[in-house]
Amino acid sequence: MKKASIVSIGNELLSGETTDTNTAYLSRELLSIGMPVVSFYTVGDEIAAIVRALRLAGDDADVVLATGGLGPTDDDVTRQAFAELLGAELQMENELLERMQVFFARRGLEMPEKNSIQAYIPVGAKSLANNTGTAAGIMAKAKSKVFFAMPGVPSEMTQMFRESVLPEVRPLAPSQTVVVRKVRCCGAGESTIAGILGELMQRGRNPLINCTAESGIITLHVIAKAESEAAGQQMAEDDEKLLRDALGKLVYGTGEQTLAEVVGLELARLGKTIAVAESCTGGLAAKLLTDASGASNYFTHGWVTYSNGAKTSLLGVPKGLIDRCGAVSEEVARAMAEGARLKACSDYAIGITGIAGPGGGTEQKPVGLVYICVDSSGQSDVSRCQLSGPRESVRLRAAQTALNLLRLQLMY
Repeated sequence: MKKASIVSIGNELLSGETTDTNTAYLSRELLSIGMPVVSFYTVGDEIAAIVRALRLAGDDADVVLATGGLGPTDDDVTRQAFAELLGAELQMENELLERMQVFFARRGLEMPEKNSIQAYIPVGAKSLANNTGTAAGIMAKAKSKVFFAMPGVPSEMTQMFRESVLPEVRPLAPSQTVVVRKVRCCGAGESTIAGILGELMQRGRNPLINCTAESGIITLHVIAKAESEAAGQQMAEDDEKLLRDALGKLVYGTGEQTLAEVVGLELARLGKTIAVAESCTGGLAAKLLTDASGASNYFTHGWVTYSNGAKTSLLGVPKGLIDRCGAVSEEVARAMAEGARLKACSDYAIGITGIAGPGGGTEQKPVGLVYICVDSSGQSDVSRCQLSGPRESVRLRAAQTALNLLRLQLMY
């Protein structure tokens, strides 16, 4: 089986200023045609480092995809690194230069002299058209390995990959098909889900089931390898059913579905409305709900009642209740949700109050303690959550947990 390696180039990646989304995209696309990625390398804008990474990647794999460093500035040295790797000189391609001149002319601009470097390609290599920018890509063969260089800008990279790189790589992939499905879960941790699934997550199994976690959402990746697309789809479908049967209410969706989308679809199907009253989450639950298209059909109101006074004046939470039980308490979460529902005249309401940290915690009420209430005219459920992690993580997990509790009340 042919394998691939990815080299991400750029000082901004090493400093953390830019998140490398290109590697994730390329890994998914290559896996979908049956070519697994076996290694990643991230290097700065230095010729020697890039050459070293390209050679290491070539030792690992049959196909090497590099992104970044094809711009016109002095720190963009990927083309020079490719020339050194190949032992070749850089040579101007007049057609590339003309294309860049046209690119600028169509925008009413004169091409800066610095951009001319982007018309240089190592002798013996092939240029790859960039239909959205000025940085041409490079394709080269060395010692039975195929090397590609693409721009680091994600929109330019994805278009070049689809139009120029994928047609070159696809014939190298094995005849077998890889089908990937995602099953999304909320309400339990990785270890709990792994314990429930048992042998279904055994390494070496086909389909293989991988597990990732982010902000309280567990994603199970079903990776089926088969001789045909139809056979792979059937294998993945069968495993998805096994996961749903085993995990029951923990499964909320598939693919790229978010909790907010699933909750919104159910609210719309039932013809119900929702309002939210938030303290420690600062409006995150409202944001998640309204991020989904069509939210105006079911989302009515949102309050961020951060202070005790706001809880009392805007939601009608009794001051005496706050004094007696504390702002972070089951009683106040319930009063917030009930007040929001009544003032919004909505069918459901969420109340969230807690201590996101890093300060503000006590021995009795530590950082990460959050109370969440989902209230309707016939039901009012409060959950006590002890969440871990930094402030941002506590806030996001609290908002996601609130949506999941609403989902469970809506659907079950």
